[in-house]
Amino acid sequence: MMSATHHDDLSFDEFDEQVNPRPEETDFDRVVDAAVSRRGLLGGALAFGSMAMLAGPLAATARAASDRFAFTQIAANGLDDITVPQGYTAQVMVRWGDPLWSDVPAFDGPTRGTAATQARAFGDNTDGMEVYAFDGRTLLAVNNEYTNRKILWGNRPEGKAASDDDIAKGMMAHGVTVMEITSKNGAWSVVQDSPYNRRITPDTEMMLTGPAAGHDLVKTAADPSGTKSLGTFNNCGAGRTPWGTYLTCEENFNGYFSAAQEGFAPSPELKRYGISAKDWGYGWAKIDERFDVSKHPNEPNRAGYVVEIDPRDPKSMPKKRTALGRFKHENVACVVAGDGRVVVYMGDDERGEFIYRFVSKDVYAPGLPTDSLLEDGTLYVAKFNEDGSGMWIPLTPETTKMGSQAEVCVYSRQAGSAVGATTMDRPEWITTNPNAAEVYCSLTNNKNRGIKPNAGGDETPVGGPNPRKDNRYGQIVRWRPAGGDHAADAFAWDLFVLAGNPTVHGDDRAGSKNVNKDNMFNSPDGLKFDSNGVLWIQTDGNYSNAKDFAGQGNNQMLAGDPATGEIRRFLVGPKECEITGLSWSPDRRTMFVGIQHPGERGDSHWPDGGDSVPRSAIIAVRRNDGGLVG
Repeated sequence: MMSATHHDDLSFDEFDEQVNPRPEETDFDRVVDAAVSRRGLLGGALAFGSMAMLAGPLAATARAASDRFAFTQIAANGLDDITVPQGYTAQVMVRWGDPLWSDVPAFDGPTRGTAATQARAFGDNTDGMEVYAFDGRTLLAVNNEYTNRKILWGNRPEGKAASDDDIAKGMMAHGVTVMEITSKNGAWSVVQDSPYNRRITPDTEMMLTGPAAGHDLVKTAADPSGTKSLGTFNNCGAGRTPWGTYLTCEENFNGYFSAAQEGFAPSPELKRYGISAKDWGYGWAKIDERFDVSKHPNEPNRAGYVVEIDPRDPKSMPKKRTALGRFKHENVACVVAGDGRVVVYMGDDERGEFIYRFVSKDVYAPGLPTDSLLEDGTLYVAKFNEDGSGMWIPLTPETTKMGSQAEVCVYSRQAGSAVGATTMDRPEWITTNPNAAEVYCSLTNNKNRGIKPNAGGDETPVGGPNPRKDNRYGQIVRWRPAGGDHAADAFAWDLFVLAGNPTVHGDDRAGSKNVNKDNMFNSPDGLKFDSNGVLWIQTDGNYSNAKDFAGQGNNQMLAGDPATGEIRRFLVGPKECEITGLSWSPDRRTMFVGIQHPGERGDSHWPDGGDSVPRSAIIAVRRNDGGLVG
């Protein structure tokens, strides 16, 4: 995920552009002429909310909106609290710094703890998550994407690290938390000292698997074999496999590397991924030399992957699945095709980057070995055509003219550029409908659409699934694979929603027909279907509640009906937060929702109130009557 103000009021993308500026697009007249908005937003191939492209099979699934949504829509607001519909209750279950073991002291607001306490406590800025029912227990695997420096080091002058331990504390706040949770008298809590509790951090040993494992591009002085890597960090969205493991996604890994060498200039390959001589201010290279890219230029090639973790085995080694490509992974959606092959959908969350798919060579069957399913297969990139059709293009040495599949997997962005993939408006979460063969992807926003190329110099023309210049509101694209087969190479696409503000704008910035003054929002990000086929939409956008965003309030979570296009607001978060990560208890009577970076600009004291330190947290949302939630 990327929020508006992570680093001295610069977003991750804005920081990258500051150190690696893109040139202005020079032939904007041409791309405007091709813009879908000139053809009319509510007709032709893009019939928002009407299912024009995918009518027929999907129309048969339509149900009355009152049957799909078991709640009354709530209003947008700017409160420093959680707002849920009448008849629902939201409880804070776990917060940043809460101990996972009983010998760890409780979170200390004045000091924010130490590296040692943080390494054994819940990490910061919760993101993607998955629940696992196992041996009579409930396990929750959760990403801890990053940490807000001015909050983490808020007890230090100017909010900056004053010691090596401060830097190490920031490192230990990253990664993944696996913990056992339990419900008693309707309240959820962490089971301290559970044998399944585990912190996976930037120092945890991992195995590199797939085509890139052992290749020269991933060999370092510390690991001349190129098969073992330390740690995972900037873990954004997540996913799960059919065989019950957790897939965590490494996103903005570039901001942790820096260079002590004066005048260091990154190679074009590193530059494409945002690597520069300057990090975001975490200072990891000061305490761990591997993050000095001038000394260890291959180290960044060992980050930016999907990592498979078995939450049921706390002694298992996480595996970096290089076959799934290297880029700023947002999340993964994993499905089994009709012939048993495993299909993994993925997005690269940066302005003008691509959407990918991986199809395994072998088939999945319960009880058979699964290791090869994420190691051996074909990586594809998406091409969206103006007429509503699309094609998956294989990324191989033959199609990309690259030297080996290892190079394709390490330099997946360059591979996508080589075959002419469609540049997208920041692909965020991808999810698949459990009741129909269709896939949804949130394209959160892109201020550079039609103005600047992407980091590789690829044009970002207005049109197709990216129909607006200087896109500040975002949209959700969906596609149906040919013949209902997720392994098919062809698909048809349309837009489920074009977010906007109809109270401010009367042009395409007003949004599609299913957006109105009561349910409007910006920057769709997290996406997930529940078991009933309701699409849950989480936002990470502009919460100023002013000008272009007047009336939209804090970031929120909404529910969408894929058959009718109706969207209804379910939850509003506290000030300056992002809503991200969603899962359900095994009995579906509790919905777990992540609240990331409340008070990132200093205007929140959620969840503890008063003058307390704002803390990211996971909340448990229940119906007061004990009914099913999703």
